[in-house]
Amino acid sequence: MSTTAPASAPGTSPPAPHGTPDERLLRSSPLKRLLGRPELGSVVGALAVFLFFSLAADSFLRASSLSTVLYAASTIGIMAVPVALLMIGGEFDLSAGVLVTSSALISSMFSYQMTANVWVGAGVSLLVTLAIGAFNGFVLTRTRLPSFIITLGTFLMLTGLNLGLTKLISTTVSTRSISDMDGFSSARAVFASTLTVGGVDVKVTILWWFALVALASWVLLRTRAGNWIFAVGGDKDAARALGVPVGRTRTGLYMGVAFGAWISGQHLLFSYDVVQSGEGVGNELIYIIAAVIGGCLITGGYGSAIGSAVGALIFGMTSKGIVFAQWNPDWFKFFLGAMLLLATLLNAWVRKRAEATA
Repeated sequence: MSTTAPASAPGTSPPAPHGTPDERLLRSSPLKRLLGRPELGSVVGALAVFLFFSLAADSFLRASSLSTVLYAASTIGIMAVPVALLMIGGEFDLSAGVLVTSSALISSMFSYQMTANVWVGAGVSLLVTLAIGAFNGFVLTRTRLPSFIITLGTFLMLTGLNLGLTKLISTTVSTRSISDMDGFSSARAVFASTLTVGGVDVKVTILWWFALVALASWVLLRTRAGNWIFAVGGDKDAARALGVPVGRTRTGLYMGVAFGAWISGQHLLFSYDVVQSGEGVGNELIYIIAAVIGGCLITGGYGSAIGSAVGALIFGMTSKGIVFAQWNPDWFKFFLGAMLLLATLLNAWVRKRAEATA
């Protein structure tokens, strides 16, 4: 994984200071390349957390327990991957948490009210969710307001719409059951099924998570769009001067977050059949925390998809490790905050070491 940008696609390169050779063209030792990997700090942290709970909880190393940990990590990781790409591009999305709920609500209510196959509801939800992501990117490009303000506004609007429309249509704060509707079984198999591998139950969300990590890594490291993402996050003005489509890149990143929200929303719906309209508030911070723990910088231009996966894994190990160790779960947020601070400090130290040895 590159420290600041992936391997250049043919004919493109991110902006670099005038007269400075592109660092990707310089040869470096394996140690320098290792120190320059954004996810190095999170991998060290993940190993420490794994060893800690292996000693603190006797049941932590059981296959069923590890499957539970991976499932908890996947529910965060599916969103942490596109959120990490957005942060590498220098932006935030505070509406990501409630957008997951919005996606599930749209699928459920459209299918129920229109008595349509649930796949039709899921398709409508995908279109609307992507449109919301495109709206965030469009407003950001047109107004040049901070993404914090724009997505905070979207967060508040979606929170109100989720509750208001659900109560208006369903007369309650939750959706109606759609478990007996056409297509529900096949949709559940895609978004919320459980596979048995070697006698261990594995949730399908883990496969979705791994697929998104692989896809995002390929985009970052092997495509022109990946170069654009790093360039926009590093210096959007310089990137624009070199012909990088800054507006389209940002809009695409927000639509990527929306796609992840759609997958997570369908999992939420088809796992529990009904959706509570108030869910999702606060989850956007967890997605950002996972990305930061995984090596993404708040300032943009640095990070990796694999790092976000490791950050989500740390979250899963901590949340379930506390349960396996039979500790008071009220302490979970304390441990999460401590990990965030330690990971940020470690990532900063790793980057300084990489720059010092470059």
